[in-house]
Parts: sequence; structure tokens; C-alpha cells
Amino acid sequence: MNAPHEAQTIAPDGAPATAEGRRSALLAGLAQILPDAALLWKPEDTVPYECDGLAAYRQVPMAVALPDTEEQVCAILRLCHKLGVPVVPRGAGTSLSGGAMPIAEGLVLSLAKFKRILSVDPYSRTAVVQPGVRNLAISDAAAPHNLYYAPDPSSQIACTIGGNVSENSGGVHCLKYGLTVHNVLRVRAVTMEGEVVVFGSEAPTRRAWTCWRC
Repeated sequence: MNAPHEAQTIAPDGAPATAEGRRSALLAGLAQILPDAALLWKPEDTVPYECDGLAAYRQVPMAVALPDTEEQVCAILRLCHKLGVPVVPRGAGTSLSGGAMPIAEGLVLSLAKFKRILSVDPYSRTAVVQPGVRNLAISDAAAPHNLYYAPDPSSQIACTIGGNVSENSGGVHCLKYGLTVHNVLRVRAVTMEGEVVVFGSEAPTRRAWTCWRC
């Protein structure tokens, strides 16, 4: 389980040295990247993001960003890197490990709006999905092909595939078909510097889907 911790934020050269200065610079910068509705900074708006399913530990973040394009994500991370603001990515917040718990002087980067299933290929038994797609929605999309997505945590009706990947989640089917790490071929990610990176390959080395009748 992730233990609560205090962030040791070190301001890079040229960045505001105080927490209040970084907050002001962060909000001003985010306002240039995101529409008003996609930037939360008032206490009544950020409190719902103070914890994940592990409610014993809580911390209200400095702000919450809700981008809906990869370009916005890259720009947000570049800004946070420049200002020395820590970032905690968040999916549906169903984790019981504290993995989505914010940092007091940090930003929560919600990926909930990235919920498109880009493709389903029944022949290679693979799918390309965005990180905000619900676990169960992948199985629903595969169902017409008599397939399903095997890693099934108990929160699969609400949890997202991005959170599953970062937490290596899984349910009872993992005893037979493996954890999330065994069912993901390729990950497209963004570094803290705002650089897009790709891990893995589209060429499957094992079955990514499991047939109901197998």
C-alpha cells in the first residue's frame, strides 16, 4: 500500500519559490491551456478528489485539471515541470491503495474524459482504448465477438483501464489469465517533461482476449 507522504517540492530555476507563488503561476498557466469548466481550484470543487477508495487518508490538492486531448496533457505536464509542481494522475479513483491520493501542493490530472474505444480487432484479440475507458466497457465492446477482457477487479463497472495499468489490477480471473501486465501489449504515455513515449509493441506475443468458450 502506498504510504501517505509529504511532497518535497523544489522550485526549478526561474520558478516561484513559494507555494502561493507556484499556485498563482499554475492557475494562470492552466487557464491558458484549459477551458474554465476543465480547471477546478475552489475548495468545494477539489474536495471530491481528496482521496481514492482508501478514504482513511485524505489530502485536498492545489488544483484539478480535466483535459480531453493529448496536446492538453502534454502542455499541462510541461507547465508543472517548469514550475516544480508535482502531479498525481487519476482515473475513476476506485483504488484501495492510495494510488490516486493528491499532494497538498500538487495537481491532480484527471483522465476521466479519455473514454473512447478506438478499435477492437477480434482476429488478433486486441483493442486500442483511451485510459479513461471503464474496464467493463472493454468487455462490452468485445462481447459481439464472443470475447472479453479477463482482468476483472471487483470495481470493474467503474474503474478505468488507465488506473488498472498503473495499479496492475485484477480480479478472480487473474488466477487463470494473469494480471493487467499480462494482458497489455502497448502503452502510450506522457513523461513529466511533456514528451510522448511508447512502451511495448502492437504485435501480440500472447492472447490479449479470452474467448468465453475456451
